[in-house]
Amino acid sequence: MVKKRHELSPAKYRFLFGPGEPILTLHSGESLSAPTVDAEGFDHLGNPLTPDKKETSSTTKFKESNPLVGPIWIEEAYPGDLLKIKIEAISLNRNYAWSGHSPHFGVLTEESEGRLLLFNDPLPRVRYRWQLDLESQTATWELSHSRLKKVTIPLHPFIGSIGVAPRFGRVETALTPGEYGGNMDCPEVKEGVILYLPVWVRGGYLSFGDIHAAQGDGEISGCALETTARVTLGIEVVKNQNADWPRVENQTHIMVIGSTRPLINALRISYLELVRWLVADYGFEQWEGFELLSQVGTVRVGNVVDPNYSVVAKFPKKYLPKENNPTS
Repeated sequence: MVKKRHELSPAKYRFLFGPGEPILTLHSGESLSAPTVDAEGFDHLGNPLTPDKKETSSTTKFKESNPLVGPIWIEEAYPGDLLKIKIEAISLNRNYAWSGHSPHFGVLTEESEGRLLLFNDPLPRVRYRWQLDLESQTATWELSHSRLKKVTIPLHPFIGSIGVAPRFGRVETALTPGEYGGNMDCPEVKEGVILYLPVWVRGGYLSFGDIHAAQGDGEISGCALETTARVTLGIEVVKNQNADWPRVENQTHIMVIGSTRPLINALRISYLELVRWLVADYGFEQWEGFELLSQVGTVRVGNVVDPNYSVVAKFPKKYLPKENNPTS
């Protein structure tokens, strides 16, 4: 039986992770495809979102960063389940991306809007334009003031922000990562992987956006190569499968993404949750799983600039028991 695929053309883009009026209801086993806008709300043609395309409120002002497609209601999703999200395609659809740095944001400052900690002037706002070659999957930047006049780098597109409604009735900005996913800025969240998100609220309320054509570890300037894409996701509900943090699976590794501050606690979260996964699903004794992870695990930093930092802990599948390892 061919499962239904939903083709979306969002009437509005939102700025929050949390419950809201769903733009789509789908069932477990179905898929969806939708266009995204970039982190500042420009579409695949370079046009900004018009006011009628933005989520608004009569009682507050939103931080208009990382506009999201959503929320999407998944009919079978209940608290205590997992959303199994197959990232089927991230099809870049614009021939440029931008990067840069902004006042009160990035690794060089602890400041943000509404929390000014220093007397000195903020960093200037600067934007750089990268030309994307979608055929060769490369980006080229022409520098203005350096001895190196031009640089070309490979693309590795991924979803910067994808998440569900947070636990405990919270609502979070599209800039913030947490136990619900969110703005994790982790390059592992790319085409071909499976992302597992805990369901905290009936229906899930899935939202996504903020496509990155490429990004270094940490996203230290506060920007990746910000661009647009058409994203295709396959959605399944895994019933009664407990997890406290987002999980990722590809051909070679199982992974957990932990997000908090300070950075060491994000690392602790991701490793602790990975040990729990090894125990619950793969039959490891806790301390033996911890010891093996200590010797063969790897880690990378998604971001050190968002309201929470994100760390990815990774365990190689080749060390899983053979009966649990489809790649062995």
